[in-house]
Amino acid sequence: MSIFANLFKKNADDKKSVGSIEDFVSLTRVYFQSVIAINLGITNIRFIPDVANFKRLFKIPTQGGKLGLGEKSAAKRMLMQDYGLSESFFKEIDSSVKRNCRNQNDINSYLFMYQAFSNDLIMLMGNLMQWKLRLPSFFKSALRTMTEKTIHEVCTKTVWKADDVHKTATAVKQYKERLGYSEQWMTEYAYNILLLAKKESKNKPDAKQETKA
Repeated sequence: MSIFANLFKKNADDKKSVGSIEDFVSLTRVYFQSVIAINLGITNIRFIPDVANFKRLFKIPTQGGKLGLGEKSAAKRMLMQDYGLSESFFKEIDSSVKRNCRNQNDINSYLFMYQAFSNDLIMLMGNLMQWKLRLPSFFKSALRTMTEKTIHEVCTKTVWKADDVHKTATAVKQYKERLGYSEQWMTEYAYNILLLAKKESKNKPDAKQETKA
């Protein structure tokens, strides 16, 4: 349940503050697992642990006696309101799950593949956009454009000078094709994580100040 502990920390002075990378990723997983539960008619909540935590924490009622409906709607609303995700972002998840999860035996392999895709994508973007991440936070549109351009390079460039970058980029492209995600989806996902990473880095207490304290 602690994965949502910092979700939507708000105060009177900053009503638009949002959570951490962990919150964003966890909410995305809730949406994924909710879609899987709906499509496959899952009734045992132990198969979808993130949904179970989310349901208990936010007291989401079960809609129509079907697990996942209320949780999917709530997670989608939070992600759209607080992170600005588009409707197409969720439609691509729906399509990907429908395409790759046809029975309960597919669940673990699908979620494992998605997690590997997510990890490799973010690691690669962090590597390729190091200096760009130093831009001030108010240059959000510039960061978005740079993220989109870098994603396009990852999806189209065939040769990279560094072996580790080449290997990871190749893996990301393979996952993209198998999962069925577009460059637009990858841009939205990566941009939000990079933006949150900048905020988290900015909010970390200075090491020297901690020593003095």
